[in-house]
Amino acid sequence: MKVAIVGASGAVGQEFLRILAERDFPMDDLVLFGSERSAGSKYSFKGKEYEVKLLQHNDDFKDIDIAFVSAGGGTSRDFAETITKYGAVMIDNSSAFRMDEDVPLVVPEVNAEDALNRPRGIIANPNCTTIMMVVVLKPIEEMSHIKRIHVSSYQSASGAGAVAMAELQQQYKELIEGGEVKTIRKFPHQLAYNVIPQIDVMTETDYTKEEMKMYKETRKIMHSDVRTSATCVRVSSLRSHSEAVWIETEQPLEVNAVRQAIANADGCTLVDDPQNYLYPMPLESAGKDDIYVGRVRKDLANDHGITLWLTGDQIRKGAALNAVQIAEHLIKVGDVK
Repeated sequence: MKVAIVGASGAVGQEFLRILAERDFPMDDLVLFGSERSAGSKYSFKGKEYEVKLLQHNDDFKDIDIAFVSAGGGTSRDFAETITKYGAVMIDNSSAFRMDEDVPLVVPEVNAEDALNRPRGIIANPNCTTIMMVVVLKPIEEMSHIKRIHVSSYQSASGAGAVAMAELQQQYKELIEGGEVKTIRKFPHQLAYNVIPQIDVMTETDYTKEEMKMYKETRKIMHSDVRTSATCVRVSSLRSHSEAVWIETEQPLEVNAVRQAIANADGCTLVDDPQNYLYPMPLESAGKDDIYVGRVRKDLANDHGITLWLTGDQIRKGAALNAVQIAEHLIKVGDVK
């Protein structure tokens, strides 16, 4: 099997390399692609050095079986035909194709079977906040249909990429050394010692694109009429996102039953002993594969409501790991050999 990574030099591209090595992904060869800026860069994978090739409209993907793509929506749309024309499966991390009817939007713990129906040869990786939430919603949906969700996300700097992480670190450095932040490029405001209640651009409804992704993608992944109202906030942690989630189900659920269902669910780790200060935090979920869940309790404002807190590494499960798990499922069922 021959695998390609498009956008190999970015934060998610680098995570792809780590995860493919950690999970001993079955492959015979690896090809790295990037922009003019990153072409020629060299990265080590399992003791062998690989040089990044310039992504071009040519026949470089002729022998590729699976292409992991994380180079932005514009690049994905521009190169989709080039990547897939010889039969490669394109697993795309951008938002370019997520809501296209003929492109499956997949979280393996929730709707792995959707990945097998891909008329354009493309499988979309959902938004990171959506992935994390639906992994936890799945066992609850199996208990009783979820009607409504309210969610507030607390999203770290790394969700905006490696440049954003560097900017946050630079802002703290400037504050410590000079008492004033001078570097504000990636974010609309200073992020250090601050929170910014906007992620992505505003839509005409005053919900951001990030918040609308959570509404639309959740429905598509879960094949559900569920309605989600989200407020997405950038916080000054470096890595891992967190979410406070309020869930309304058709039938009232017992808290202990919900806890047990989450504890038994694929991709979830229950950390829920708040009386002894045990609950999930971004520092602990960074670098981990599972979504960590805690603070599970009855919603005092809704007799059919459950509320909980979750945190997860959005570069891993929220991006690279989810894509690799999709590929692993295709191999497991014999769809890709």
